[in-house]
This record gives sequence, C-alpha cells and structure tokens, in this order.
Amino acid sequence: MANFAQLDESYIVTEVIVVNNETINNLPFPESEPVGVAFLQSLFGSTTVWKQTSYNANFRKNYASIGYTYDPVLDAFIAPKPYPSWLLNTTTCQWQAPVPYPSDGKTYIWDEATLSWVLVEQP
Repeated sequence: MANFAQLDESYIVTEVIVVNNETINNLPFPESEPVGVAFLQSLFGSTTVWKQTSYNANFRKNYASIGYTYDPVLDAFIAPKPYPSWLLNTTTCQWQAPVPYPSDGKTYIWDEATLSWVLVEQP
C-alpha cells in the first residue's frame, strides 16, 4: 500500500489516504508518486495537492499525519511544534528540547515555564 498526504495552501496535511499498490502499478517511490497523485486528483479534483508519505519513514523523514507540515526545502513532513522553546533538528526533522532528556531511566515531562524536565512521581 502507498500512502499519500493531501496538503492545503499552507502545506498543512489535511488528510492521509492509502492507495492500493496495483493503482500505482506496483512502482517504488519516487516513480509511484506521480501515478498516485494523478489517481487522487481524478477522485478529489485536479487542483488538490498530494505528496507521498512513507509509513516506515523511508523517505520524507516522518510519516505524515493530519496537522503536520510539509517542508518543500527539506522534503520532509514535520509534526506540529510541541513547545515554543523547542528547536527543529533539520537532519531528522524532529523537534528537540533545548535541554536533553535525562538518561537516568526515570519518567519526565517538559515544563515550558522553567525550560526543564520535571520528574513524574510514580505511585
């Protein structure tokens, strides 16, 4: 199965649709993309914008989900920014806290007010 993300005018993912491999002539990415786009445009309109996404993140860094943004410069799908202080790692296209997550095996949550990880008390 091939997965395609529909983008709005701001490159925000509004829908993700699975297309049967036979519909895309069993072609691998990137050859499959124009075939899948043509098929989806025949169903949803010729002006709709589609980008193929990889369920296993084999291309375009991350699997697209509704609300993600497609960055044409990085050719990647990027999740919404979780906190204002977090920075985008442009290699992985993942958001990173300005302070690394503690590696002591305990569970923490991010506190944006203090820009730090706060230990979650376990019962």
